[in-house]
Amino acid sequence: MARRDITGAVDFEYLEDYAAGDRTVIEEVLALFREQASMWSPMLDPDGDGWRDAVHTIKGAARGIGAFTLGDVCERTELQGASGLGSVRTALDAALFDVAAYAHELELQRIRGR
Repeated sequence: MARRDITGAVDFEYLEDYAAGDRTVIEEVLALFREQASMWSPMLDPDGDGWRDAVHTIKGAARGIGAFTLGDVCERTELQGASGLGSVRTALDAALFDVAAYAHELELQRIRGR
């Protein structure tokens, strides 16, 4: 997996601009997003009490890293209700895939001394 595998679910140019190109900040933000996603995923249960809070939190975090499609899906789900949770999960998975590909590319660059 490398940068060529990025699907466009996350606008990394936005994130890089927002972080002023600081790789340490970018890596920390993406690591936090991945870590939090592992907590959010179980909350995306339509029968649970926390799905609305999880969707709202994901929306903000997604937009913060440049995962605008995920943010938009979350916004629609907030309005439509639990029927949109499958779309949130799908968009979250796509964003996590892109984050993993981007992180892998950063690690390759580090190994190559770039």
